[in-house]
Amino acid sequence: MSDSVLDSRLLTLGRTLGVDSGETLPLGVRLERIAESVATDTARLWLALAAISAQFPFVSDFERFRRDAALNGTVHALEAAVKHSRRLRAPNRSVEVRIVTGGVFVDVHHTSRTGLATGIQRVVRQTIVEWNDRTGVELVGWDPGFTGLRQLSAPERQNALYGSVPRIARASKWQLTIPYQSRYILPELAIETDRTARLQCFAEFSGNRTGVIGFDCVPLTSSETVGEGMSAAFAKNLAALAHFDQVSTISVAAATEYRGWKRMLGGAGLTGPEIEPLLLPSVAEQVSAPEFAEATKKLVEGSDPLVVCVGSHEPRKNHLAVLFAAERLWREGVSFQLVFIGGNGWHGDEFRAQLDTLATQGRPVRAISAVSDSLLWSAYRLARVTIFPSLNEGFGLPVGESLAAGTPVITSNFGSMKEIAISGGAIFVDPRDDDDVFRGLKAGLLDDELHARLVLEAQDLPARDWSDYASELWEYFEAVPGSSPSA
Repeated sequence: MSDSVLDSRLLTLGRTLGVDSGETLPLGVRLERIAESVATDTARLWLALAAISAQFPFVSDFERFRRDAALNGTVHALEAAVKHSRRLRAPNRSVEVRIVTGGVFVDVHHTSRTGLATGIQRVVRQTIVEWNDRTGVELVGWDPGFTGLRQLSAPERQNALYGSVPRIARASKWQLTIPYQSRYILPELAIETDRTARLQCFAEFSGNRTGVIGFDCVPLTSSETVGEGMSAAFAKNLAALAHFDQVSTISVAAATEYRGWKRMLGGAGLTGPEIEPLLLPSVAEQVSAPEFAEATKKLVEGSDPLVVCVGSHEPRKNHLAVLFAAERLWREGVSFQLVFIGGNGWHGDEFRAQLDTLATQGRPVRAISAVSDSLLWSAYRLARVTIFPSLNEGFGLPVGESLAAGTPVITSNFGSMKEIAISGGAIFVDPRDDDDVFRGLKAGLLDDELHARLVLEAQDLPARDWSDYASELWEYFEAVPGSSPSA
C-alpha cells in the first residue's frame, strides 16, 4: 500500500470521526488523534479497522484487533492494522474508501449480475424499483473477492432494477463503501462464504441497523430436496442473520420457520433478530394483443385444455408427481396438454428423463425455460388450471400469480401455498400423496362447475400491488425493532 493510499484512508476516517488527520501531520500524531476519538467504542473500532484495511473484517480479525486495543491501547492496535494493510496483496492495497453516514444501503450483488428472473430476483427487482427514488438509498454490491461493499456500475444498476444487462464484466477497480450509523438492507439471499462471514462481523459490531427479507428455511427444513452444499451455505447465512436487527419474511409460513431457528439461538446465548411476516403481493402484468397471440402460438397446440406448471425442475417442486398424475389421466383418456415453465434445477435429471420418455411416447408434454414476462403471463391466462404441488415454499409465487391472472390453481394444502390461496380459487391437495395430486388435477380438468366457481373466486380476490408491499417493507425497516412500523 502506498503512502498516498494510506493518507487518503486516514483522512476519510478522520473526517468521519471529526478529527484532523491530515497528511501533513506525522503518522503517529494522526493515529493518536484517531485513537482518542475511537477509544474503546465497538462501532468505531470496526469502522477504523475497515477503513484502514479497506475491507470488512471477519469476526476473528476484529476480535484480535479489539483485544489488542483493550490490552495495549487503541494506538497500538491502529499501528498494527496499518502494518498489516501495507502487506495486503493487489488489488486491495490500492483501494480507496468512502464512508457514508446516515445512508440506506441495499445489497443487490447477485441480482445486479444475473439474468435469472426466478422468485427471489422478481421480489428484489419489484421492490427496489419502488425504493430507487427515495432519498439516501444506494444500491450496492460486493467486490470480486467479497471483501466489502462497492457502488454498482451503471450496467449493474440497470440489471439490478430491470434484469436487462445480465452479462457484465467483473470490476477491476473499485472504491470500498463503508456504511456508518446507517441502515443496511439485504433483499436477496446471500450464500457466498466470505460475503456471509464478513456480514456476520458487520451485523454484530459495526453499529449499523440491519434488515433482511427472509424467503424460507428450505435448506434446513427440506434439506433432502436442495443441491449439494446448499444447506451448509445457508447455515452460514443464518450465522450472519443471527446478529441482524430485523427479518421480514414473505409469509407467515416462512416466519414460522425463521422463528423456530431463532428459538434455537437461545442455546447459544443469542437473542436473534425480530421476525415479522409481510405477505408478498400477487399482481397480474398486462400483455399486449400481439404478445398474447405470439404466446398462444408457442404454448397451445390444438384445442385441448392447457395445464401449466411454473417453477424450476428441482425435487422440492414435486414435478415428478405432476407427471405421474398427468400420465394416469392420459391413460384414462382425458385429453389435455401440459407445459412446464422454468429453468433446470439441481437433481432435475430424473424429471428430464421422465419428461423425455413421455414426449417420445407421444404425450402432449414439454418444458420451456428462459421465458419472457409476456409469455409467462400469457401462459397463466391461457391455462385452464395451473398446478403447483410443492413440498415446501417460503411463498410460492406461481400460486399468487395464477390467481392474480384469474386462473384456478392446484396446490399444496399447507404452508404458504394454503396461506396465499385460502380465500378462494384453489384446489388443495396433499403433495406427498400421488392419488390426491391425481384427484386434484382430474377435478380441475373435468369438473366444469367447480372450475367456474374457482374462476369467480380468483377474480374476486382483493388486489395488493408491489408498490404497497415495498412501502410496507420500507416502513417496517424504518421502525425501531420491537415497535410497530406506525409507532
